[in-house]
Amino acid sequence: MEDTIVAISTALSKSAISIIRLSGPLAINIASGLFKGENLLKAKANTINYGHIIVEDEIVDEVLVSVFKAPKSFTGEDVVEINCHGGIYVTNKILDICLERGCRLAEPGEFTKRAFLNGRIDLTQAESVMDVIEAKTSLSLKMATYGLRGDIRRMIEDFRDEILQMILKIEVNIDYPEYEDEEQITVDVLKPRTEALIEKIQKIINKSETSFILKEGISTAIIGKPNVGKSSLLNALLKEDKAIVTDIAGTTRDTVEGVINIGGIILNLIDTAGIRTTNDVVERIGVEKSLAVMEKAALIILMFDYSTPLSAADLKLLDETKNKTRIIVINKQDLEQRIDLSHFDDYVLLSTFNVQDIEKLEKKIKEVFNLSDLSDIDYTYISNTRQIAKMKAANQALHDAYQSALNGQPIDIINIDLRLAWLYLGEILGEGNPDEVISQLFSKFCLGK
Repeated sequence: MEDTIVAISTALSKSAISIIRLSGPLAINIASGLFKGENLLKAKANTINYGHIIVEDEIVDEVLVSVFKAPKSFTGEDVVEINCHGGIYVTNKILDICLERGCRLAEPGEFTKRAFLNGRIDLTQAESVMDVIEAKTSLSLKMATYGLRGDIRRMIEDFRDEILQMILKIEVNIDYPEYEDEEQITVDVLKPRTEALIEKIQKIINKSETSFILKEGISTAIIGKPNVGKSSLLNALLKEDKAIVTDIAGTTRDTVEGVINIGGIILNLIDTAGIRTTNDVVERIGVEKSLAVMEKAALIILMFDYSTPLSAADLKLLDETKNKTRIIVINKQDLEQRIDLSHFDDYVLLSTFNVQDIEKLEKKIKEVFNLSDLSDIDYTYISNTRQIAKMKAANQALHDAYQSALNGQPIDIINIDLRLAWLYLGEILGEGNPDEVISQLFSKFCLGK
């Protein structure tokens, strides 16, 4: 990090303002060399300075230049932000000048990466930066801001500290057995304490998976035979005619996707081709895609026709989805009943053309995921795949420690698993992660962030 980086930090388009950000040991020097106005080398930290960008006595643009000095800046280095007019040409012109004067073009996420490497933020806060940018609802934005201010870090640190205290007491007992005043950690002492930790971490995981749903949305597949109303349901939920609807079975031959927001919950909807045996090559490909979508979906809306008796294909779908999270929808309730409802324990009876029925289905979706009341959601829980995976690995290590205690293993063997759990939790914060892992994480960030 001895070089000075530069990038455009705003969207490159016609706009009122663009920002070119520089960070590194020469940021102020380079900006000073192309800026006419206040002497930036003498400018106070956290100030905005009016002037012009000038090259070979020619004014390029009228600008405001913000100066932030290390270590009290976002990256922990000297940072300069040039606020210019938002024209595409002028923005690129200033960027090119900075590159000519000695800057290197920043990689995606490199400013945030430098903030992490310089100890300004931990990895959970760095990931929360991107979560703020990508937030789709007020709930996901709130979770991101809690992570950004350090709430997740403090939760992880507190939990790690509980494990560390056990580790330290075990190691004191092992290394200094002559210290009789120190608490003696035996297998019988470890059992209830480890069990309590497991209970606590499982609660965190459960709530974190709920947070993940709120942030990323629920992958939802609408499944059923042809002509049961799948496309009509998709259109009703989206409140637009996205899928083609006809009375001809097999109209939908490929997946049709859409996104809706139900009271702060994102549903990533996929309308699939009707599942049936067919000789049509194109339709058969659509059916195969439907089956693949059904396997991966977090929620299946399984649809049946109120006016049609159940077939062998219907019963097969019921059986194939019995272990999946699903909602059974009986459509076309405005028609004469011919379906045998005794095959279903729970279902939503509706007509896709009735607004109240669609609202009833939306309420059911929230109930299935225990999200019927979002007012008491705890926003401090982790909400991305990497963090949850590390939390589950720590949970497994604690289970291994508890099992070793039940089996009467020596405490130094149990201590290995406790230390492993502590290390996995540290990786959530970015401790001990190899360089390639860190680089891969930040490569997903925006250029200029």
